[in-house]
Amino acid sequence: MLEPLAHIGRDPATGGYLRDAWSAADMELREWFAGEAARRGLDLREDRNGNLWAWWGDPSRRPGVVTGSHLDSVRQGGAYDGPLGVVSAFAALDLLRARGLDPSVPLGVACFTDEEGARFGVPCMGSRLLTGVLDPGRALALTDDEGDTLADVLARAGREPHGLGRDDETLATVGTFVELHVEQGRGLVTEGRPVGVAQAIWPHGRWRFDFRGRADHAGTTRLADRDDPMLPFARMVLAAREAAARRGVVATVGKVRVSPGNANAVPGLVSAWLDARGADEHAVRALVAELAELSGLAGFSGLAELSEPAGAADGTGGPGVSVREESWTPVVDFDTALRDRLAGIAGGDTPAPILPTGAGHDAGILATAGIPSAMLFVRNPTGVSHSPDEHAERADCEAGVVALADVLEDLCR
Repeated sequence: MLEPLAHIGRDPATGGYLRDAWSAADMELREWFAGEAARRGLDLREDRNGNLWAWWGDPSRRPGVVTGSHLDSVRQGGAYDGPLGVVSAFAALDLLRARGLDPSVPLGVACFTDEEGARFGVPCMGSRLLTGVLDPGRALALTDDEGDTLADVLARAGREPHGLGRDDETLATVGTFVELHVEQGRGLVTEGRPVGVAQAIWPHGRWRFDFRGRADHAGTTRLADRDDPMLPFARMVLAAREAAARRGVVATVGKVRVSPGNANAVPGLVSAWLDARGADEHAVRALVAELAELSGLAGFSGLAELSEPAGAADGTGGPGVSVREESWTPVVDFDTALRDRLAGIAGGDTPAPILPTGAGHDAGILATAGIPSAMLFVRNPTGVSHSPDEHAERADCEAGVVALADVLEDLCR
């Protein structure tokens, strides 16, 4: 099943994937999901937030056991982050049918919308909207790099933008959720095991830093006369690395936008997105506050949004800096009893290793909303993820399918 997905949204120059939410590639992936559901005689439903659900059994009669993941990707991402969980869900269902299972509860396969947040900047948007964590008004106003709002994009895709929001009817169908995912690290390599179980997801967030200066000519403006926002931006990037190492967390500036963007001009605006994560929420928050203070925002708490002064959008505004928190996910401790149950089932004679992770997932959003949730990890031989080099061996993927089927069979009883 991974094979027909391999060409969808793939960049032939790099081998990476471009699968933004609601793009042409994403729509093709959604059609693939619908086809796989139809081929198995499953009841396909799309909730008010665009998440897809394929059901074996009637979830309106009693809550079911659900598995699945997402099909969108980060830009220039790999083939396994997300799709492996969806493909493995269908494969596990096939295996259960081959075993002759007659589940006592409905069994569902889910595909969540816009898990990566590559297009609109907020990760796990489909599950955040579903659970009410993300305000629909804020979501609809988010813009992509072309200036299109989510409301515009949904309308063009034939969806009803104003239908977004917490969906209690759909939430009531999910009794337990188990997400299989390629490991985004080398924990299972160290353990020498093909399959593991998630212990917790580190707290993590994204912050937008806007540094404003004055656009000017690169050749005729003396250095002493320049107000170049690239300089405080560079100091922030270097300080983030140093502060992260000192505080025992990780911090990354992976997206930068320079305006006006001329090679022969001093920029007027530099916008940078900081991703910060760590086992200790206080340490993550303290890092952001430290960077904000360094950038000239004394007393910044890291909790509240700071308004963006007029004139910032075109890069011609006055000097200054603002910081805005775009998303925040607190620590997620997965249900201990469910986690240990999965470790025992998936590990065979020896319980599967239980590992923490710094990567966010829809399972974490559902867990925070009170739905019993857990995760299985499949070994990644290099630990590389969010990259075309992301990989998992076929034998490990098949071990993951068997482990997932065993878990689902146990939960469906």
